Amino acid sequence: MKKIVGITVGDPAGIGAEIVVKALLNHDEIFDWCRPLVLAPVSVIEQTLSLLGCQHALRVVYSAEEVQKAVWPGKAWLVYATPLVEPMPAYGAITAQGGQMAFEAIRQAIELARRKIISAVVTAPINKQSLKLGNVPFTDHTAMFKALTRSDSVMTLFMTGRLRIFFYSRHISFREIANALDRERLVTTMEQAVGYLKRLGITRPKLGVAALNPHGGENGLFGDEEVRIIRPAVRLAQKKGLQVAGPIPADSIFHLNLSGELDAVLSLYHDQGHIAAKTYDFYGTVSLTMGLPFLRSSVDHGTAFDIAGRNKANERSLVEAIKIAAEYAW
Repeated sequence: MKKIVGITVGDPAGIGAEIVVKALLNHDEIFDWCRPLVLAPVSVIEQTLSLLGCQHALRVVYSAEEVQKAVWPGKAWLVYATPLVEPMPAYGAITAQGGQMAFEAIRQAIELARRKIISAVVTAPINKQSLKLGNVPFTDHTAMFKALTRSDSVMTLFMTGRLRIFFYSRHISFREIANALDRERLVTTMEQAVGYLKRLGITRPKLGVAALNPHGGENGLFGDEEVRIIRPAVRLAQKKGLQVAGPIPADSIFHLNLSGELDAVLSLYHDQGHIAAKTYDFYGTVSLTMGLPFLRSSVDHGTAFDIAGRNKANERSLVEAIKIAAEYAW
């Protein structure tokens, strides 16, 4: 039996529903990989079909039990109806309703995955300001998944082609990055990254750790974080038997990953890894949340309110996210 992959459409004022519907209507290969279950208010999907000028008979389910009993002929996809919070947000609008609808679909997807009714969750983008207006007690997807699954530790992994990027830190201000570096935490992060690579089927992973300063600090000439923190952490990890190299200057480490000399990179901060992945393949980059009881993958772009409702969104990142979810789900 093909795995059931749950797909949430994100904020209904953004491009999430558009890329989900485009993916399912235009990419028959998805149905070779999995059985797609879209979690969204039915009205959101109907509005999207109208936007795209398409007619498609929706098969709607309202409970976990209906999902378990469902028949999935051919290229069928089901809509798991989540609550509609009226009034429906206008495209491009930051609203409490948008945040509440996005969160409720995610919450129900997590519950289905925890009950092993679906094998993985794929998420379309949400808006932090809409979540805040809707009194949702989480700022982003990672916080939601970590709290609602009671997971102690999670990590973000970017994948696009051969490029695999883990993140030591993400959503902190630039001036806080150096202060966030800690030798013991770096070693723990390396151990976790290597463990996650093994879970993805890489038996002897080679991990590279990016430097913080240009040229790796030139032995303390401009910046001593490599000498004081990063290099000692790498040596400790090596003593534990990990195949880890670094610190390697950020202007070359991603090339080493792409050329096969490294299986993955540990990026020290948000933009260090994001710029590399998005420059290499903007639409093909997929974000994975590792450390959950199930696999969660996501597009690596936002709600794109500026083009929402205009039939201009590119669905390729979502197709890649579905493919990875179906391939690696456990």
